Amino acid sequence: MFSNYVKIAFRNLIRNKGFAVINITGLAVGMAATLLIFQYVAVERSYDQFHEKADRIFRVKAERYEKGMLSTEWAGGPFAVGNKLADAFPEIERYVKVSMRDNLFLEANDRKMTVEKGAFVTASFFDVFSYSLLTGNPKTALTEPNTGVISTSLAKRLFGTKNPMGQVIKIEREFPIKVTGVYQDFPQNTHLKADYLMSFSTFQRLVNPKNDPDRELDNAWSWDGCLTYLVLKQGVDPQKLDAKFPVYLAKHDLIDNKKGSGLVLHLQALPDIHLYSHLMFEANANGDGNSVYILLCVAFFIIAIAWINYINLATARSVGRAKEVGVRKAVGSFRSQLISQFMVESALLNFIAVVVAFLLIMAAIPLFNTFTDQHLTYAFVASAPFFLSLGTMYCVGTFLSGAYPAFVLSKFNPVSVLKSGIKVFRKDVFLRKSLVVIQFSASIFLLIGTITVFRQLQYMRSQSLGVDIGQTLVLSRPSNDSTRIGRTKAFKELLLQQAIVKSVTVSGNIPGEKVEFNAGGIRLAGAPEAEGKQYRVIGVDYDFVHAFGMKLIAGQNFDNKLGAKDAVMFNKTAIKQLGFDSPEKAIGKTIDFWGDKLRIVGVVDDFHQQSLREAYEPLILRLDPEVNGRLSIKLADSNPARTIALVKQAWVQYFPDDIFDYSFLDERYDKQYRADERFGQVFSFFTLLAMLVACLGLLGLATFTAQQRTKEIGVRKVLGASVSSLIALLSRDFLKLVLIAIALASPIAWYAMHRWLQDFAYKIDIEWWVFALAGILAVVIALLTVSFQSIKAALMNPVKSLRSE
Repeated sequence: MFSNYVKIAFRNLIRNKGFAVINITGLAVGMAATLLIFQYVAVERSYDQFHEKADRIFRVKAERYEKGMLSTEWAGGPFAVGNKLADAFPEIERYVKVSMRDNLFLEANDRKMTVEKGAFVTASFFDVFSYSLLTGNPKTALTEPNTGVISTSLAKRLFGTKNPMGQVIKIEREFPIKVTGVYQDFPQNTHLKADYLMSFSTFQRLVNPKNDPDRELDNAWSWDGCLTYLVLKQGVDPQKLDAKFPVYLAKHDLIDNKKGSGLVLHLQALPDIHLYSHLMFEANANGDGNSVYILLCVAFFIIAIAWINYINLATARSVGRAKEVGVRKAVGSFRSQLISQFMVESALLNFIAVVVAFLLIMAAIPLFNTFTDQHLTYAFVASAPFFLSLGTMYCVGTFLSGAYPAFVLSKFNPVSVLKSGIKVFRKDVFLRKSLVVIQFSASIFLLIGTITVFRQLQYMRSQSLGVDIGQTLVLSRPSNDSTRIGRTKAFKELLLQQAIVKSVTVSGNIPGEKVEFNAGGIRLAGAPEAEGKQYRVIGVDYDFVHAFGMKLIAGQNFDNKLGAKDAVMFNKTAIKQLGFDSPEKAIGKTIDFWGDKLRIVGVVDDFHQQSLREAYEPLILRLDPEVNGRLSIKLADSNPARTIALVKQAWVQYFPDDIFDYSFLDERYDKQYRADERFGQVFSFFTLLAMLVACLGLLGLATFTAQQRTKEIGVRKVLGASVSSLIALLSRDFLKLVLIAIALASPIAWYAMHRWLQDFAYKIDIEWWVFALAGILAVVIALLTVSFQSIKAALMNPVKSLRSE
């Protein structure tokens, strides 16, 4: 009997090739898109889940309040947090401190390179985290000063096939580090990524070579930038522990609850960091939880649309199969046999769709990786979770997409069906139209989302940054030694003699970078300590403001003729925070900067140091003519190859032992938007797929309607109805469905996009025309979809239409 069901199913598929192709295409595209999104979401949600103690590891987030207002929020808080909290609270099993370092110059074994990410860590690092140390003792590798461990990839780059154990790496040409271990490269799904780890005692020796008690890191509550991770004991409630911190901080005068000022600490669950933490001192750029879950919703929309599409197409075919069901019942078929027949057809069609979906996924993996910046390999399609997801989707899809047609078709009364197979379908019209409304509601939701995402991206791109980043070549920081200052000065003078160079400046940070130097306690000279506030600080030379075209709104620029090294400039936001209602009033005032008395000589207009996701921050430009930072070269020549060659020649002359590493500032700045652009591309791509599948469902309903109204159309034509009026008649019902879908989808889409936009400090308003445009697009797409079937029905010979009844 089963083989007979399969044979009949194959025959039906072959007999109705058009419907079969539409069904298989819709289901295959829906399954493939959904599985790819599931995989993307699974990877994003898997960050740091592999650690053995992941459920007990928490990072300590630090907040600074001033008069009840949150002034700063950091991933990396005071250096004293780990040991002080561990001593005070028995709930803490152990802790680890991590101080990240970017772009340090390393040399070993006659090889030199700048390494992007590294860190100083305490000896408990490998005890807290489940990273794999391949060689060396995890308990002692990071205990002694001037020791460290490196990744396998860095070991290969520095030492080739040579054993790195016991070798010495020089950091910044000054600090020798003995290799005491090699660890497996950190996996992609971790928020902590580093190519080398140096002992924390090394860092302590660097910052406090004279063992000054005031510079002891374990006692440093005012020095921020340390990532602190706690391992809680089994059974400890992190919320209850978190609630104990304010009492401890108040007891040690770290917070004044009456004035609402001071330090506040909170616990962040380790697995939540990647998707939900975007703070100062983050170890690496993190993902976006809102974007991930929006894409997860898109996945459910797509597969739901695909299954609804099958139901609509199956019911559209019901008119043609009504007599078949009637004949089968008349000759003795039981209803259970008819249900089995239709479910086998559904299973067969879904199986073919699964095979096609598998092939689509294999072909789409490279494109998917480009879109999402993930590293998905073909190995994932051989994993148990993939086949479990595929099998579940097949079983659920077979039941959901086949059950309704099977049970509806099998319940037909043979006498009624053989007499008039059409009438029995009218009581099911509401359900079919409801399904189309659901399809288009999801599609319109995605259309509104796509328009909003791209409007926000365009808005951020088109806004004035307040700083000129065009035609700017950025060089890496030269290695520091006793001759660095003189060589840098000579290098600048040589470049400025060239007509193709407009200006050269050196700064601790360049536009597009998060300013990690956060200085607290800054106040007007003579003001009480309680009035001290937090400011971001960039060390700059005399040429910084001019080179980047910043707008001076009060005072004057740094003047190298005066040679004053006690000068600072504020941005407008910083001046307001200092207590002045106009920039002019701040000029000439003296501030207390950690005991140094510095004079405000100028105020620059606010500029976007980072992307428009971030709000303006109170910023101080501190004059430091000897600052050791990146060199920014403003170019007058549009020939980059010639300019780079000239700059490289000068670099080799003055910095022969340093790597010539360059980039263009506008490209570096744009990297901040890369994640948002990827999200926009992925969102729009899957929106297109959802619209495609939804249109297939609409085509099914159009086919059904045209078949159902064949006799009516023939009568109307005989009575003189025009082709245009018939097309309008057939399209009117579909237009109503789309309008209902617009009304349902718009408020939901507004809420979802409003939530997504909350991640941006500077954002668009979701205006009414966005919904109108999405609605118009949906109407046009719907009309184009049904027009073919409507025109075909309207042009049919009325004699043939009436005879077909």
